[in-house]
Amino acid sequence: MTAPVFEDMDPAGDCDCPGCGLRRRTDSRTRPARLGGHPAARGVVVVAAASASLGAVPPAAALTPGHFPHRQALPGDGGPSTPQGTKAPLHGPAAKPPSGPAAAPVPATTRTEIINRARTWVAAQVPYSMDDYWPDGYRQDCSGYVSMAWGLPDNEWTGSLDQYGVRITREELRPGDILLHHNPDDPERGSHVVIFGGWTDYTHTYYTVYEQTPPGTRRQATPYPYWSNTDKYVPYRYQGVTPATAGATAPMAYPGAVSFGPGADNGYVTLLGRMLTARGAGAYYPRGPGPVWGDPDRQATQAFQQAQGWTGADADGLPGPGTWELLVTGGGEDITAGAAGPPRQVPGYPGRRWFRPGAANDHVTRLGAQLVRKGFGRFYPLGPGPHWGDADRRAVAAFQRAQGRRGGAADGYPGPDTWHRLFA
Repeated sequence: MTAPVFEDMDPAGDCDCPGCGLRRRTDSRTRPARLGGHPAARGVVVVAAASASLGAVPPAAALTPGHFPHRQALPGDGGPSTPQGTKAPLHGPAAKPPSGPAAAPVPATTRTEIINRARTWVAAQVPYSMDDYWPDGYRQDCSGYVSMAWGLPDNEWTGSLDQYGVRITREELRPGDILLHHNPDDPERGSHVVIFGGWTDYTHTYYTVYEQTPPGTRRQATPYPYWSNTDKYVPYRYQGVTPATAGATAPMAYPGAVSFGPGADNGYVTLLGRMLTARGAGAYYPRGPGPVWGDPDRQATQAFQQAQGWTGADADGLPGPGTWELLVTGGGEDITAGAAGPPRQVPGYPGRRWFRPGAANDHVTRLGAQLVRKGFGRFYPLGPGPHWGDADRRAVAAFQRAQGRRGGAADGYPGPDTWHRLFA
């Protein structure tokens, strides 16, 4: 990832007094972007936009700093602990047993089938419930969701899913594997399971998660291994994954920048086009991908890069190692209609009091997660968290300097303008 582009800015733009706040709101409505107005912000497109939208977070006064099971897909998504159901047959304990032959205890499946099944609940926005069962027969909680995606013959729970899996390492994780945390002492506190959808970038600090959690199924970028209980999640691979997709071999290595761009004519260009088409770029290829590099390849690559939320030199339409890895592993976001998808509103600035020594709240977690996405994750050796610390201050200061600030204007404490630029 290249360094963020420098921008001209008013050093006083982080003042959050009522007068400056009114001026900014007035200017952003009346001034064009080239004269200082705020351009429409855009972010990573997720299928579960209704529940994952940053703008849906409750007001600061209602935020709960603590972390709870099943509610960590978004910082600030605090709420009471949510238990899960126990092991049960399809359609629930009262359902009639199937009349046909018994299902195989470990049905065979592929990684593609696992992810495609997981996506069906994301598209349907299946509401979370430990008691209800979706028409496909699976319980609408986290373990029922994994049971469905793996195609298991029954509804399992976090205390039994490991019997269908093989423990693996972080380096072995592939789409369709799971991250499981079971608390045997108190299963209703902390136990959770999510589906690994692929790394979001080459640093392998964030991954695409598929999970069933209040209010419903969602898919989005999540810090590895999870927002909370970070030392408790264990990676597992489903025993029934067929050898062809078991991930025993490493993804195809990046062939180098020389394989792409004007004048390139080789099989890697064809492969790139096919992978992009599978991720939603078919409209860019009226005649199908081919070995000769052309505008369709550049436009499709750029659309995929923009779907990840990348801008500037990071979305130049030429596949680098990060773009290539996301494509060959199935990670990152798919291309939607219009390539970039609908713009996302910048979340409101919560105020300076939330970012100071001793502060512990979900605004700090949100800030850190966004700094990581913007390329400033090197300051977080253990990942962002709710407690304001030196890592947060140094990351904010680096971001401010990247925007052209110097001296006291890059003090490492986010004001309204820093906040807007970071989330825009």
